[in-house]
Amino acid sequence: MPKRKLHKPDADSSDGDGDDASDRSLVDVDFEFFDPNPELDYLALKRLATQLFVTDAELLPLHDLADLILAQPLVGTTVKCDGRESDPYAVLTVLNLQVHQNNPAIKAVIEYALNKAELDPAFHAALQGLIGPAGLASQNHVGLVFSERLINMPVQVVPHMYRMLADEIQWAIDDNEPYRFTHLLFISRIYRLTPEEEAEMQEAAPRNKRQKQSAPAPAPSTPGVYSFHSEDEDIQKIALHSLDYNFTRAQPRGEEAFGLDMGGRMMLVPGASLPQLVNVLQEKYSAPP
Repeated sequence: MPKRKLHKPDADSSDGDGDDASDRSLVDVDFEFFDPNPELDYLALKRLATQLFVTDAELLPLHDLADLILAQPLVGTTVKCDGRESDPYAVLTVLNLQVHQNNPAIKAVIEYALNKAELDPAFHAALQGLIGPAGLASQNHVGLVFSERLINMPVQVVPHMYRMLADEIQWAIDDNEPYRFTHLLFISRIYRLTPEEEAEMQEAAPRNKRQKQSAPAPAPSTPGVYSFHSEDEDIQKIALHSLDYNFTRAQPRGEEAFGLDMGGRMMLVPGASLPQLVNVLQEKYSAPP
C-alpha cells in the first residue's frame, strides 16, 4: 500500500494559440508515495543519483549510494505513478554521514563536499568541523539530504515528501535510532543563463501554456543562476552556508556549446530548521489532494 496518494491534473496543450479551455486538455495523474523498495528501486535510484551529480557522477560509487538508501527503507520516500512495481520518479531521504562514514559512497561524498567547499573559506571551515576527521568523531551528526526527481515532476509532490521525512526522522529518534541531526547538508543542481538566454526565456514564457499551469519559477538569488528545484530557493533562505560550484568533469563551454550550463549547489542547514522548512513548503507549494 502506498503511504499516500496525490491527485493532480496536469495541463497539456493542444494545437492553437488561444488561452480558452478548448485549447487545453487535462491529464489526470495520481502520484503515489512509497517507502524505498530494495527489490524494485535500485536501478532507478542509481539513475537519479547520476542525474544529481551530472558529469561528476563518475567520481562517486553511486551503486553503493543506492544500496545505502535502500538499506534504510523506513526513512525516505519515493514517488511513483504506476503502482508499487513501477520505477520511482522522485526520491527524498537522509543519510547519517557520521554513522556511515566508512561506506565507500559516503567517504567519496564527504571528500567531494569538502573539496567543493574550498571555494568558500567559511563554509569549508564549518564542514571541516562537522565532517572532517575531527568532526566525524564528534557528537555532531550531519544528515546528507538526497533529493532528486525527473524534470517533469511537479513541485507539489515536494511538501508531502518533506513532511513524511520529518515525521519518519522523529519516529526514528523516538526509537533511539541515529537520526538526531545537528545539521543537514543538501546537494542539488543549478543552471546558468547568459543575458541573451534569459531574454529568450522571458519572451517564450507567455507562450508556454504548461508553465502557466505550474508554480512560477522563483527569481534567482544570483542573477543568471537558476535552481532546477524550486524549493532550493527556500532552503537557501534558512541555510547557514550556501555555495554554487562548477562540476569537476564539466567540459569547457564555447560559444557554440549545446545544452544548459550546469553546476552544483551545496547548502548547510541547522537540523532544528527542518520543521520550519516543511511549513514553508506546505504553504507555498501544496496542492489539494
